[in-house]
Amino acid sequence: MKLTILGGGGFRVPLVYGALLGDHAEGRVTHVTLYDLDEGRLSAIARVLADQAEGVPDAPVVTATTDLDEALRGADFVFSAIRVGGLEGRAADERIALAEGVLGQETVGAGGIAYGLRTVPVAEHIATRVAQLAPDAWVINFTNPAGLVTEAMSRILGDRVVGICDSPVGLGRRVARILGANPDEAWIDYVGLNHLGWLRGLRIGGRDELPRLLADEEALGSFEEGRLFGPEWLRSLGAVPNEYLHYYYFNREAVHAYRTAERTRGAYLRDQQAGFYEEMGKPDTPALDTWHRTLADREATYMAANREAAGIGERDEEDLESGGYEKVALALMRAVARNERATLILNVRNGSTLAALDADAVIEVPCFVDANGAHPVSVAPLPYHAVGLVTAVKAVEREVLAAVESGSRATAVKAFALHPLVDSVSVARRLVENYTAEHAGLAYLRR
Repeated sequence: MKLTILGGGGFRVPLVYGALLGDHAEGRVTHVTLYDLDEGRLSAIARVLADQAEGVPDAPVVTATTDLDEALRGADFVFSAIRVGGLEGRAADERIALAEGVLGQETVGAGGIAYGLRTVPVAEHIATRVAQLAPDAWVINFTNPAGLVTEAMSRILGDRVVGICDSPVGLGRRVARILGANPDEAWIDYVGLNHLGWLRGLRIGGRDELPRLLADEEALGSFEEGRLFGPEWLRSLGAVPNEYLHYYYFNREAVHAYRTAERTRGAYLRDQQAGFYEEMGKPDTPALDTWHRTLADREATYMAANREAAGIGERDEEDLESGGYEKVALALMRAVARNERATLILNVRNGSTLAALDADAVIEVPCFVDANGAHPVSVAPLPYHAVGLVTAVKAVEREVLAAVESGSRATAVKAFALHPLVDSVSVARRLVENYTAEHAGLAYLRR
């Protein structure tokens, strides 16, 4: 079975390959094709993968190419993890937004909109090429903003594109661990959009144990989200929000922390990864060790500005474990390719799952997965406060898609202005002006 990784020179690709190395069952991935526009990055990551494969007799064969069509031909699965504009673009998104006093995070607020506006056209082109060259392939999308990009691709590929994210899985695992449960045996009641969802229950043996957690002050303050939001707010919500909701519930504090930080997250990653790839350009660099060292630093500094805003200090070692998006991707591929049924939290088309949204809206919910794809599970309705956020952000995503389709700058302004974290039409107009001046990828937006 052939897996094509788009963004194959990306820093997190070894996580995916490492997961594949542990799969020895019949029907496993035997060939991985890395696609990237940057030959230097491709070469660096290929070296890391070669070190990973050392001593593994049945390791998937790895090839690399800068030709998209070549990469797609014959693919059974396509994993998309591209970054249009690179980390330099992400740093610019943050800088431009913060200059206007609004959030520039890559998936939330003004930064997420800017990133979506330049990413969606590329994602749609990829989806079109997949439909033409590998029509039977399944696309697993990790490209951010994951929900928006998955919805854009679904307009071409239908249900053969599924979005994944490790945030809900990581949250569910942390809550299960605090409750003394095996995360793999717990049912996680989670619903929302990508980076805008709530864990509303965690069932163990058919019993919802979340109320027990919410009643325990000490337990609530003992894990990442409990410290980030505070026990009192979690009890008020009656749920545990995805960590990205900190940008909404504590927006002023987050913006202040970002504006006063020495570097934004995007600038930090830009500089860190530039150092990694420069080091990897030296032939005697120990590839895998260098990658592991860089990864450990990256994970330890994740959402550092938000933790500073909340006054909670550094991450605990036990919270450094992500949800493992590579494990989610592998479980999804296994379920589809081998009909190994699984339950996973995924980004899929809504259908009739959430009454507040139309059938084509991509949402993030638990899904049953089998050889026919991912099927969203029926969930209880969202409370009104959550409906308000979900529908407002979905409306923004739809305006982004409309702006890409029409090339209308006025529609792009509308997308920014309607976002809950952008509080001024005048600010929205300046954001569009500054983003289009900064990014060549937004030249399609006509005046």
